[in-house]
Amino acid sequence: MTIIVTGAAGFIGSNLVQALNQRGETEIIAVDDLRDGDKFTNLADSEIADYLDKDDFLERFARGQFGKVRAVLHQGACSSTVESDGRLMMDNNYRFSRDLLESAQGLQVPLLYASSAAVYGAGRDFREQRECERPLNVYGYSKFLFDQRVRRQLPVARSQVVGLRYFNVYGPHEQHKGAMASVAMHCFNQYKAHGKVSLFGSYGDYPSGGHLRDFVSVEDVVKVNLFFLDRPQLSGIFNVGSGRAQPFNDVALAVINRLREQQDQPPLSLEMALLEGILEYSEFPDHLRGKYQCYTCADLERLRAVGYQAPTLTVEQGVARYCDWLQGTAA
Repeated sequence: MTIIVTGAAGFIGSNLVQALNQRGETEIIAVDDLRDGDKFTNLADSEIADYLDKDDFLERFARGQFGKVRAVLHQGACSSTVESDGRLMMDNNYRFSRDLLESAQGLQVPLLYASSAAVYGAGRDFREQRECERPLNVYGYSKFLFDQRVRRQLPVARSQVVGLRYFNVYGPHEQHKGAMASVAMHCFNQYKAHGKVSLFGSYGDYPSGGHLRDFVSVEDVVKVNLFFLDRPQLSGIFNVGSGRAQPFNDVALAVINRLREQQDQPPLSLEMALLEGILEYSEFPDHLRGKYQCYTCADLERLRAVGYQAPTLTVEQGVARYCDWLQGTAA
């Protein structure tokens, strides 16, 4: 039976395709926009049945041209939190998703889609409830608006609809994201190029490198997607994070110390990394002031309540594994 993955050549989408392959699933239709042609490398080591450009996909899907579809894993989106073109953002993240939802419901095909922790904005309460949602940018608003559409649909849904609010995801296959790549990847590239790492300086009530985020490995994100794929009776909107808030300093140190370990060098404490100039801080950028989430931490109560009990990787565990993968890719 066919599984459709949108954004299949992107970060999370390509990891999902690989995970499906590992389960023996190869009847996969990959949907993406390959105007950034280098993204093809994310799919080069995967098995798919067909590829479609996103502009050709919706109409064919609505007409039922793909036969029996087990589910659509909708990961495609414009994910830049600093994109200012609201029309582009709404076309990609809201209208495309709205039309896909309508078609999936008409065909009674399960839809699992990527939402975002950006819907919560600067709040400190990260529960999947309307009163907690105050997006700070148009990216967060586009995800928020589609979540509201889904909420209205859920009481009368004819098939599974699951929204997954990803927190700060890091891991393999994000190299094409440029400035929007994870802080883990930026730290890795900085250390390899210059032997040191730079983080944002103080902002708000947080010290330099002390802004707190819920950093979640793409390995855990994939596991949650597969959990819901295997349980079509479950619907709703769920947070997907580690359930822990850790400072950016932890990510930087995890990268530094993993790469030092590979060079048979002893680990450094935060104080020693700063003293030796291996970790430094830059002034917080003006263009992010008022639009920056200084703190995020996924409330996983709703996810746990529907039966997902797997532990999540800590920054130290997940970033070490990611560094190993990046080293292997570079080699």
